Amino acid sequence: MSQILLRSVVSIVLTLLVPAQLLGQDSASGMVHVNGTAWVNGTEVPKSIAVSSGDMLQTKQDSSANIDTNGSSVMVLSDSLVKYEGSSVGVDRGSVRVSTQSGFAAHACEVKARPANIAPTQYQFTHNDRRVAVIAMKGDVIVEDHEGSKTVSEGQQTTRDDGCEVAAKKNPKKRPGATTAAGGGILSSPSALYTGIAIVGGITTWVLLQDDNPLSPACPTQNCQ
Repeated sequence: MSQILLRSVVSIVLTLLVPAQLLGQDSASGMVHVNGTAWVNGTEVPKSIAVSSGDMLQTKQDSSANIDTNGSSVMVLSDSLVKYEGSSVGVDRGSVRVSTQSGFAAHACEVKARPANIAPTQYQFTHNDRRVAVIAMKGDVIVEDHEGSKTVSEGQQTTRDDGCEVAAKKNPKKRPGATTAAGGGILSSPSALYTGIAIVGGITTWVLLQDDNPLSPACPTQNCQ
């Protein structure tokens, strides 16, 4: 492969890879603030950390965490495991308390809760022992599952089967539960993204330093005819 072709390939990769990944990170980012002990993707959080869509957040039994994202606030209560998804959270187990005015949703398997109106709304979503409980603390909340939808009025609550068995029948390859493996694709986390950029950048530098007419054993100098 010629040096010119190599340079073209690397340029195309950089053009497609870097902007798309960076935009994806920015559009679904949030900040986590921890009270006690919590982990993001298995790494303990000191006090606060930025998260991206696909990151997993786990709290200890005597701790909690708060996700601030796009004008919404999600309190992850003690002993909970959730997946941050940008405009929603998947609750594998435990409870979250959502305060939003932009329609932020919470879900577990076949059950999803979201504000009934684009207005200040607060609700609690709990997923334990194959059951989901939703409490409408402020404003009305719509709860949907495989059987239909129901509006839970402010001050009321409802309990549903999580529908994990139904979800497993629809997609046998996906394990029962609200979330999938943390991190998503190979470049979905910031560290992996920056590593990828560094590798491609290194390749680019190496290619640009190469001469279009490299030396060969048959011609140890560039003065050969």
